[in-house]
Amino acid sequence: MAKDVKPTRKNLMQIEDRIQLSERGHDTLEKKRDGLIMEFMDILDQAQDVRSDLEDDYELAQQKINMARAMEGDVAVRGAAAALKEHPEITTESKNIMGVVVPQIESSKVRKGLDERGYGVLGTSARIDEAAEAYEELLESIILAAEVETAMKKMLTEIETTKRRVNALEFKLLPELNENKEYIEQKLEEQEREEIFRLKKIKAKKEEEEKAEREAAAAEAEEAAETVTADD
Repeated sequence: MAKDVKPTRKNLMQIEDRIQLSERGHDTLEKKRDGLIMEFMDILDQAQDVRSDLEDDYELAQQKINMARAMEGDVAVRGAAAALKEHPEITTESKNIMGVVVPQIESSKVRKGLDERGYGVLGTSARIDEAAEAYEELLESIILAAEVETAMKKMLTEIETTKRRVNALEFKLLPELNENKEYIEQKLEEQEREEIFRLKKIKAKKEEEEKAEREAAAAEAEEAAETVTADD
């Protein structure tokens, strides 16, 4: 690539400016990458806790629903589930983490009181109530897990993108720019040496010409003096 660059001082100054700009960009991206990694590790810890809670809530919900089916029968359980009138509502907003936009999920009407589930309190047992409560807790865990998992994936994608940019600057662009800079500096030094050598040759030639002129003038003066002496 360096051979395609014209070795001029203007190009050298432009390349030096690009090197400074690229180095600043590299430092900024490195800091962003490190900050993203720290944020990602925090989210990863949170995700691990959320996954563990989700597994526990799922197992508990399965136990409660199995117990309700065993004690009340599938018909009663399905009837209680079908009686639900108000379904949970999900809204999503956005928040910014180190320049990465991640979703923030808000939910409402997930947890309900006994009188809000739609089925008659007298017509059901505590087993159905416990199963309903367990599934409400499971749904909340699922919503939280969705938020954390999505944020984690977006952060990971941004980390990989930032890493590629850092590597592109560190291992491709900056080496190429420095190679071009060294090439131009070398060529300019060669041109300067050649110019100095050329000037020295011109100076030496001029001094030889001046010396020859002086010698010729001296010879003419001596010849003129000898002519005058002969005439006398």
